[in-house]
Amino acid sequence: MNGHVAALASGLRIAALLAAGRPDGIAGIEPGMAGARQSFLAALLSFPLFVLLRFLDWSEGGIPPHPGHAAALDMLGFVAGWAGFALLTRPLVAAIGRAPLWPRYLAVWNWCNFAQYVLLSLGALPELLGAPSLVQQTAALVTFGWAIWLEWYGTRLALAIGGLPAALFTLLDLAIGVALAGLSDALT
Repeated sequence: MNGHVAALASGLRIAALLAAGRPDGIAGIEPGMAGARQSFLAALLSFPLFVLLRFLDWSEGGIPPHPGHAAALDMLGFVAGWAGFALLTRPLVAAIGRAPLWPRYLAVWNWCNFAQYVLLSLGALPELLGAPSLVQQTAALVTFGWAIWLEWYGTRLALAIGGLPAALFTLLDLAIGVALAGLSDALT
């Protein structure tokens, strides 16, 4: 149990440092696959925030005709997107000659995902509090931009690559997320 608590504390520190733009955030990652495995705690922490954001979408756009079915599809999309992108990146990272860095990248990507969910949830607070539309939209835009930047930044650091390749990894992740959300909506 203490190992999980230590891994969780380390992961939260990594996420906070990276979200603040501090490159020393990756220094706390346990090397090799052990660090990558531990970083999947981020998915467990992110899931409740994912559910919250999905319910906020429903409150704005209306509850789907079959909410249980829609929720199940959303949960399946969350798991498939998280695991699918992680698996997809292994050969891509190897193709750009960075295979030894993949475990570190995976750990950074996982913790950045958690930080992204925190940011997006914070961006939704004005909506929850009934703030004026301009405040809601500004908060959503700023936190979304920060979340995208964070993944790009973490990718650059973890893989020691330039901005354009990091942007392509980030765009691939976004495309997978949009495709899964669209598929979930289409099947509801």
